Amino acid sequence: MRALGLSLIAAGVIAGAAELAAGPSLPPHDAAAARPPSHPLRVMSLNQCADQIVLALLPPERITSVTWLNRDPLTSRMVAEAERVGVNHGQAEEVLAQRPDLVVTGVYTTGALKVMLRRLGIPVYEAQTPESFPAIRAVTRALAEVLDAKDAAEPLIAAMDARLAAAARNPTHLRVAAWDGGGYAPGVGTLYHEILVAAGAVNVAAEDGVSQFAEFDAEAVIETAPDVLVQGVDRADAPGLRRQAERHPLARSYYADRTVTVPQWAYVCGTPYSAEAVTVLAEAFAEMKGKGLDTPPFAWR
Repeated sequence: MRALGLSLIAAGVIAGAAELAAGPSLPPHDAAAARPPSHPLRVMSLNQCADQIVLALLPPERITSVTWLNRDPLTSRMVAEAERVGVNHGQAEEVLAQRPDLVVTGVYTTGALKVMLRRLGIPVYEAQTPESFPAIRAVTRALAEVLDAKDAAEPLIAAMDARLAAAARNPTHLRVAAWDGGGYAPGVGTLYHEILVAAGAVNVAAEDGVSQFAEFDAEAVIETAPDVLVQGVDRADAPGLRRQAERHPLARSYYADRTVTVPQWAYVCGTPYSAEAVTVLAEAFAEMKGKGLDTPPFAWR
C-alpha cells in the first residue's frame, strides 16, 4: 500500500505541476472531478478549519477522519468532537486506506494531492477560507449543501448572528491593539480584525493603515497608544516571543490591567463559533470601560 501511495503521489506531483504554477485553487469545472454523492456517508477532511465545520455539521459516524490538529485545544474549538472520529495527517496513503466517498480540502491544500484524488475518481470539495462573518455564513452554508446537512447549518449561523447582534447593541469604541507577541498585528482583511470590530472596538493597527498582518512592535504600540491590548491565550509553559511580549516593560508598566485575552482558535479558523470570541471580548471591553480605562495610558494623548 505504501509503495502504491508513493507512486500515486509522484504521478500526482507531475500531473499537478501546471496547476501549482497557476495558484493553490483548482478550477471548479475540472473535467476529471468526480461528482460528490448527494448524501456522503464517509467524509474525510484534510483542512484544519474545514474540519471544524464538518465536525459541527455531521454526526461522527459520517466522518472517517479529520486532521490531527483538531485535537489541540489551542487552535481547535472542536476537540471533544474530534476525539470521537479518526485523525489524519493529510497523506495520500490515508485517503486510499480510508476510502472516503467525499474528501473536503482547503484552498491551500497541496494542489498535486487534489489533482491526484480527482484523477482517481475520488470526489473532492474545496472549502474556502472565510475572513469575515458574512464569509463564514457563506462557507458554512456551502459546505452544508455539499454534505447534505443544511438543517444543521442554520442553528449554528443563527447562534452566531445572535452573538453578533448582542455585541453590536452596546459598542465601547475602545481603541485596541491585538499585540500578540511576535511583533505583528492584524489589520483589514483578517478575521481577527473582524472579531475586534464586531466586539465594538476600534483596531488601531487597521486605523494606522495595516492590511493583513504587518509589523507592529513596541514602538508602534507607543505611537498609537491603544486603550487596551488583546492577546491570544497561549500555553502557559510555552516559550516564545509571546512570553517576551507579556514581560515587556511597556506591557507591565502601562497595560498590566489593560490586557484581555481571546482564544486563538477563534481567529485561526473562521467558523460560526468565532462569534464566541466576540462575546468574550465585548464583555471584557465593557468591563474595561466601566473601570474608566477607555482613555489611553499615555499622558501625551
